Amino acid sequence: MTLTRRLWPRCLVVLLCSGLTLVAPSSWAATVARSRTSGVQCVSRGREYAPLAKRMAKDLDSRLDDRDSDDGLNLTDSKTNVTCWYHSTRHFIAASVIKVAILAALLRKAQQEHRRLTTTETSAAWLMITQSDNDAANTLWFDVGLPFMQHFLNLAKMRQTKLDFHWGLTLITAHDEMTLLSVISSPNTVLTKTSRIYARYLMAHVTAGQRWGVPAGTPRGVLVHVKNGWLPYPGSAWEINSIGTFTTTSRLYKIVMLTYNNPSMAYGVDTIEGAAQVIHALLNPGKRAAVAPSVPTPAWGIPDEPIAGR
Repeated sequence: MTLTRRLWPRCLVVLLCSGLTLVAPSSWAATVARSRTSGVQCVSRGREYAPLAKRMAKDLDSRLDDRDSDDGLNLTDSKTNVTCWYHSTRHFIAASVIKVAILAALLRKAQQEHRRLTTTETSAAWLMITQSDNDAANTLWFDVGLPFMQHFLNLAKMRQTKLDFHWGLTLITAHDEMTLLSVISSPNTVLTKTSRIYARYLMAHVTAGQRWGVPAGTPRGVLVHVKNGWLPYPGSAWEINSIGTFTTTSRLYKIVMLTYNNPSMAYGVDTIEGAAQVIHALLNPGKRAAVAPSVPTPAWGIPDEPIAGR
């Protein structure tokens, strides 16, 4: 596995060659807000939300510019049609964030086999997502199998994701994780409505101690679906990742935050939650945050999974 991106400097330019959710369709008459000091970019549809896009880019810059970590971000909002991205095609080690893809691939496999999940699969899926249980993840990883995992990625058009034999070392991008969140939250040909509801149900029941990250700053009345990953690899630098969807009866917005080179788990969580608070506050003006920033616990220094030898 090549990790040359660990040596990349913080870039001031974001490459737009990846397409898909990163670039607005030509019919949008889009407005791009771009900071002078970093690469966060936000797009709004039309003029109504152009000020919001500009403010979002500026405020996210102020949160991310002085961080020592390498960060990747992607955001989409169905209400304002604001999309933001930052290093969204850069690769990060997945850690337990990959468990959402494992679940989605399992659901797709069951669909193709015209069956429901078995009792063993249902139990393992619950433990894998709600408690980030690694034994359960291993069970489903080998149940699904690498060939079908790749088949799922192909169907979902997650072309930037690079599978590793050790699931936690799979390389992911913020762009592809946003695509995955769309697969489990919006109508598509990959997962049925029943499968999508089930995936989000599990993510809505993640244990309290693992609900840090992108939920920070969420106002009351917004349903949170989250999955995180935390792993000190390679060396002692922590990979801290958090992905989530946020829904009301009339709205869906999705946040992906991937970080590397954190001196500690707490540092990475703080980076993600600082950006998440900006997003929730600007997308929900006038609403008070119901989810406070996380308080570090002794468990934060424990890797999310065993560190595989290379």
